[in-house]
Amino acid sequence: MGTDPMTMTGLSAVEARDRMASGALSAVDYMRGCLDRIAATDGEIQAFEWFDADFALRQAEGADQHRKSGRPIGPLHGLPVALKDVIDTRGIPTANGTQVDAGRVPEHDAVIVEKLRAAGAIIIGKTVTTELAFMHPSKTRNPVNPAHTPGGSSSGSAAAVAAGMVPLAVGTQTGGSVIRPAAYCGITGFLPSTGSIPRTGVLTQSPTLDRLGVFARSVEDAAMLAEVLFGHDDLDKATAPAPFPRLLSVASAAVPVRPQFAFVRTPYWDKATEACQQALEELVDELGEGCFEPVLPEAFGEAASVRERINLAEMAKCYHRYRRDGADQLSLRLSEALERGGKVTAHDYIAALDWPDYLYSALDAVFQRCDAILTPAAPGSAPKGLESTGDPVFNGIWTLCGTPAITLPLFADEDGMPMGVQLVGPRGGDARLLRTARWLVKHIETDGQGD
Repeated sequence: MGTDPMTMTGLSAVEARDRMASGALSAVDYMRGCLDRIAATDGEIQAFEWFDADFALRQAEGADQHRKSGRPIGPLHGLPVALKDVIDTRGIPTANGTQVDAGRVPEHDAVIVEKLRAAGAIIIGKTVTTELAFMHPSKTRNPVNPAHTPGGSSSGSAAAVAAGMVPLAVGTQTGGSVIRPAAYCGITGFLPSTGSIPRTGVLTQSPTLDRLGVFARSVEDAAMLAEVLFGHDDLDKATAPAPFPRLLSVASAAVPVRPQFAFVRTPYWDKATEACQQALEELVDELGEGCFEPVLPEAFGEAASVRERINLAEMAKCYHRYRRDGADQLSLRLSEALERGGKVTAHDYIAALDWPDYLYSALDAVFQRCDAILTPAAPGSAPKGLESTGDPVFNGIWTLCGTPAITLPLFADEDGMPMGVQLVGPRGGDARLLRTARWLVKHIETDGQGD
């Protein structure tokens, strides 16, 4: 195989991994392809907060030497992975998107970084996040059109994958920070069920809502990365011992029967653009008898405000030190959010904690009839301008309920900007959701739908 950078970075992550495992492609050559792509595009996109090309190449050289030694290699051998700059990395700056933490260098890796290194992945760099992973926009631009937002708060992770700088990246979601930027940038974003991936060593904004997710250019690539990250950690009480997830093998398998979908407009359907509404409705029409439309109970109309109440109350507690030690370095938007969170009463907060299970119980009847819920990933394509990261209104329900979700880049608006389709599965149904998502992608490609 040649060493043309565009040829190599155009490979899927699974293909690149397999070629490096066999020796048909060296980790160094693949890394050079990524580095060339970063050099060519990141000056405009600004996806990386910290990046060291020499350090990345040294890791790639080590990966090649390891394989040549005949020792066993890991499931992500030689693959560069970018990490959102709220994930601790030993010896590598982790500033959490705020000047208050500028120059901070952790002494320990986050648990998921340990998992990545053990799997043979190469930590290529730290990607830009919004301020403390909240909603104040970052410097990152959308690779499809730099005049548009890439979304937030995992802006850099989504943009780096979408621009072809890296095959894989990791982000976090508390409201819509994986699904929305992936949809805006035209890639696959996968958010596993609550408690699937340990969060120890990751900035805590809201213990009830925080989750880790992955970015990739295909369902299979996302499944491969997420599979390595799944697991139990004694320090993260949301996780529990569980069997190996087998996400990639299940996602890659043929479906036993044609999947059934439930088209859920959500109570916020009127916030979707006309182009988004039309695209989803055309997809539903094409699926025909394979899709039905349930009506969610009226209580789902309160999901956005309940999720925000939990988020702000917990953020006010978790970010107390930032208000205490660096209030003058915080944006007005974040400062106001922290003030609002501090005013949430104990009664209202504790009552809000009952809502995730209450809402999820109402989804049982829906999931008994379908393989996945079909719903918008965002109100539409990425808004023009960089003053906002977009609206997470179509993500918050599922974040609150703890369900797995995935966005697929199946549509585009009249200006060619991507629009994502979001699939949602039952808690713990991550592998099945990935398999259903892969089927839908293949179905659209085969039938020529989704233009």
